Amino acid sequence: MKIILDDGMSFDAERLENEAWLSYLYFTEHHGINMERVEVVEQVSGRETLSYVLRTLEVLEEDYSAGRLEPKEYEIVKRVLEWSEVSKGGSVKERAQWRKKGYALDIHNIASAEIFLEHCREGRSPYETSQDAAETQDAEAQRIALLIRTHGLIGQALRGEVPVRENAPLLEVKDALGEDAAFRVLTVLNHCIIGGVAPGLWEMVADEAKNLIRRILSGDLTEFSARERMTRLDERLTEAGDELVSFFEEKIFPHYELWYYQAAFADFNVSQVEWLLRKMVEKVEDGVTYLSFKPLADGLYYDYQGKKHLNVYKERIVEKYMRDNATSNVELVVKRIGRAMLIDFQFSPVCEKLIEFCVEAERSGLLTFEKSITVLYDMFGFRRDAFDRLNNEDKYLSIMNDSEESTKNSIIDYVTGQTAVDVGSGGGVLLDLLEERYPEKKIIGTDVSDNVLQVLEKKKKEEGHAWTVRRHNFAEEPFMEKADSIIFSSILHEIFSYTETENGRFEIGTVRTALQNAYASLNPGGRIIIRDGVKSPVDGSVIEVRFKDPEGMEFFRNYVRDFEGLKDIEDKKIKVFEQEEKVSADANFIREFLYTYTWGKQSYAHEVQEQFGYFTIEEFREFFEGLGARILRCDAFLEPGYVTHLSPKVELSVPEYPNSNCIVVVEKPR
Repeated sequence: MKIILDDGMSFDAERLENEAWLSYLYFTEHHGINMERVEVVEQVSGRETLSYVLRTLEVLEEDYSAGRLEPKEYEIVKRVLEWSEVSKGGSVKERAQWRKKGYALDIHNIASAEIFLEHCREGRSPYETSQDAAETQDAEAQRIALLIRTHGLIGQALRGEVPVRENAPLLEVKDALGEDAAFRVLTVLNHCIIGGVAPGLWEMVADEAKNLIRRILSGDLTEFSARERMTRLDERLTEAGDELVSFFEEKIFPHYELWYYQAAFADFNVSQVEWLLRKMVEKVEDGVTYLSFKPLADGLYYDYQGKKHLNVYKERIVEKYMRDNATSNVELVVKRIGRAMLIDFQFSPVCEKLIEFCVEAERSGLLTFEKSITVLYDMFGFRRDAFDRLNNEDKYLSIMNDSEESTKNSIIDYVTGQTAVDVGSGGGVLLDLLEERYPEKKIIGTDVSDNVLQVLEKKKKEEGHAWTVRRHNFAEEPFMEKADSIIFSSILHEIFSYTETENGRFEIGTVRTALQNAYASLNPGGRIIIRDGVKSPVDGSVIEVRFKDPEGMEFFRNYVRDFEGLKDIEDKKIKVFEQEEKVSADANFIREFLYTYTWGKQSYAHEVQEQFGYFTIEEFREFFEGLGARILRCDAFLEPGYVTHLSPKVELSVPEYPNSNCIVVVEKPR
């Protein structure tokens, strides 16, 4: 009978009785996995480590079949792979016994070697050998234990996490097996370890790994320079200047191995990483050589919309702690285990409850509480600015980009000249399209949201884009340099909706100012390109909406209460017909409601603050003619994405949805 794991890996059930390593990894409630490799937190079963080991053994079988190992070498690598992760398994009772014996389970390679040797000492030899002599068996066991203890260190040295010298014990393998055999064993072992993580990963590092193995076996343990090791660890670090390089060279690399660095720090910026490491060094005790960030990495994530996400609430509280040294809610803690220090943040009980509440409130998306929750977020400093949607940001940007996909490509046809500015770049989709279409042009993205700018900088770094981003607000001033094309793609309505004036928000003067500043920023012959919402002609017409979705009436009632836009329409003619699940109102009010309803209740608290249509198509034309611009295009239309999202939810009294969008292109005379 076969046991099949969640990811499809399988093994024969009878092996559980005969192979202790397999039993430890199968019968466990411990989730000793690297969160860096997890996509959905709630799907973690505890058997991910077993699946990984089984994958490494599959890679081994492929290498052995290809003739890359001798039979004895194959047996050695097989036992190493089987036992290298056992300290991540075990029942609650077994793990308690291991800790009582002094095994540092949080340093899994060392603890796994100790557990392996324990089985050998108790006469439960986990490997087969043609040699019967006890001393030969002991030598074999010690050799396997050494390889378990050092397994993965080649890859960690390549990632900059550990010094090359930590691989010095591998010279004993060369002395025992010979240099050629040791090279084969270590090459295949690392192929299995790295290849088991993800297909194709080994091919990316194979040549470098083999060169490092050759160098180590020759006795050359020369370290990478501090700057090179920092680059391997985190490319961002080397951009922070010589002072940070000196800090790593003097305080970090000569003394410590850094475990789970990438998993813990991927979502922190460089200044935060530097602050944390400096603080941590102050707390580290004498005799410590391992710094493990696994507890920090494990606690930073949770599931949102079926996918692993950074816990933004924890991140923002930590940011405040770093910025203000406010220790009442959170504190950096280190836990000593032998030669290891485990690094984590400890939150106060009240703070933990607040974080839990915010996570659940975000997941529920209850309209009744959304605005109050937003106020709470601001009270505790969770949001960086008014535009910050926290963990809903990526979903919002994704839906927004999807709904505009059909027209984003068409508006960039109008780009001219050598410099193009994308105003309010959001998720960066338009920046990517511009770069792909016009690789020779200078592409600049702008935004007023710190959160969006951080996401864009991360995207640029990870994906290797040439475009740049800057913080700028056209509602306040012209651009810092002249441009040939300035694109407002779904951003003018946000300027209209969020800019505070002496008369409050929703003042059309903010749009006029932004466009005037953009026009002043153009070179002669330059263009303003707009893709945004459009207002229906104000003629007093009424539209009825019948809801197919039972939650529609609640959404509408909340919208009537909370929407503050359309200040120029005094009588919105709002009527509610409860029994018929039907409402009616001024056509512009219904248009605004529909295109907010599209985004769903989880975006409600933000979308209800925005008025999507602010100019009619004729008002656009009149405004630009007043500036002396040449109008190349000025059209209103219905974005089909809205119909797709709304048709299952509503039925209208009119044959067609009101126009949702417009494209306006104007040119500054030469």
